[in-house]
Amino acid sequence: MTTKLTQLLNIKFPIIQAPMFLVSNTSMVIEAMKGGIAGCIPALNYRTLEELRVAIKELKEAKVEGGSFGFNLIVNKSNIKYKGQLEVICEEGCDFIITSLGSPEETIRQAHKAGIKVFCDVVDLKFAKKVEDLGADAIIAVNNEAGGHRGNMTPKDLIELLKNNCQIPVISAGGVGCKADIDEMISYGADGVSVGSPFIASIEANVTDEYKQACVDYGAKDIVMTERISGTPCTVINTPYVQKIGTKQTWLESVLNKNRKLKKWVKMIRFSIGMNATKNAATKATYKTVWVAGPSIEHVKDILPTKDIIQRLIE
Repeated sequence: MTTKLTQLLNIKFPIIQAPMFLVSNTSMVIEAMKGGIAGCIPALNYRTLEELRVAIKELKEAKVEGGSFGFNLIVNKSNIKYKGQLEVICEEGCDFIITSLGSPEETIRQAHKAGIKVFCDVVDLKFAKKVEDLGADAIIAVNNEAGGHRGNMTPKDLIELLKNNCQIPVISAGGVGCKADIDEMISYGADGVSVGSPFIASIEANVTDEYKQACVDYGAKDIVMTERISGTPCTVINTPYVQKIGTKQTWLESVLNKNRKLKKWVKMIRFSIGMNATKNAATKATYKTVWVAGPSIEHVKDILPTKDIIQRLIE
């Protein structure tokens, strides 16, 4: 399957194993590379810069022909680790960086100096044109079927809008759980796809068996949007706990978010609290089950090795 994405990253199949907070790790990405696709890990999955540096070295040693690896950077002010993470990634090297939730200008400038490609998450044409003008190598088109922080447009509408107005490759993110879904995105004009949620239920994922089993037991109809994690609407599995706490921000958060001076700090606090709650739910036995996932868990029927999930996507 030759597309602009396979040519950009020298991979066999036009698939990126999407970066997922707490879920993605080097074991998953190594299996992704062996399967002929690209793998990506959020830099925030590592508590320290030294841990991030060790992970990069491990992936470089394990890299095989036909596969590639990269890291995701949250590039807004709420991520105080951003600049240090960017520096380490550029020093050690990788194939690509995916930027999210902010301006990628500095990342693009520094990464290109180090020979690293930069793909940028976008949800609309306005931001897509901005990152193209900044020199992004490709666009990650985050549609309304994506897991985590998603967009508002359907895959078809977003892909066609970006393909008709941008010159760089468009990678569709959201709504892909099987080969037929990939073929559909390619038919709309996508140069590749980013797939996340189906890999949560992989043997290699660093989350609890309960989280993985939830991706088996629940389906697309069980995915809801919540404002209670990062301050930005995010998709989660509608567990009894999520139903109990609700999905809307509190009245106090709503009032404070309208205050220009306090908004940034409120968002940073909410981000910190939400990420901690998500971490506990994903890595510990707890009744507070805030499990992030997207509608593509509809295709998850078993907890499988990463290599078998890739086979389901390409066969």
